[in-house]
Amino acid sequence: MTEPGPDFEVRSSRSVARTGFLEVMEEDVVAPDGEVLTRYTVRHPGAVVIVAVDEHERVVMVRQFRSAARGHLLEVPAGKREPDEEPEVTARRELEEEVGLHAADLVKLSEFFNSPGFTDELTHVYLARSLSPAASGAELKAEERFMEVSRIALAEAEALMATGAIRDGKSIIGLVLARRYLEGTYAGFTPGEP
Repeated sequence: MTEPGPDFEVRSSRSVARTGFLEVMEEDVVAPDGEVLTRYTVRHPGAVVIVAVDEHERVVMVRQFRSAARGHLLEVPAGKREPDEEPEVTARRELEEEVGLHAADLVKLSEFFNSPGFTDELTHVYLARSLSPAASGAELKAEERFMEVSRIALAEAEALMATGAIRDGKSIIGLVLARRYLEGTYAGFTPGEP
């Protein structure tokens, strides 16, 4: 672990825009030498990623349209947290909504900031095992109605990353950690100081 750097202080924070579940903040940050910096931060409620692996060591994937990428991406199921919703609850809900599955076994693998240079979005990564069809029939949003659900061998995921067939960052992180966890070379998430 590295030693922390000099302290910066967020002196003020004010909302300059709000749209949907995102809020843009303008913040005055005081550097250790006293210089005041203006920074813009996007506030996000957080998200979850679920790497659902079945009894045949296949991972459940979705291909869905992503407007920011201007195309379809192959991803593991994921979704945004609701206000004050525990990450594990979000993971179970999203797994049921997106791919109609329930997991008897859910293991937290990690958590990470997606792009801390401009957003506070924190994503929680879970491995889902002992899968069965979900009982609920949640109403699907447009993206979910048109997504394609498939299963690929977890062992083949790395080759798909290497060719660019999987290029979604949260999926790459989740797939790599899940494979290492299942191989016994990764112990899983232990909260601690950065």
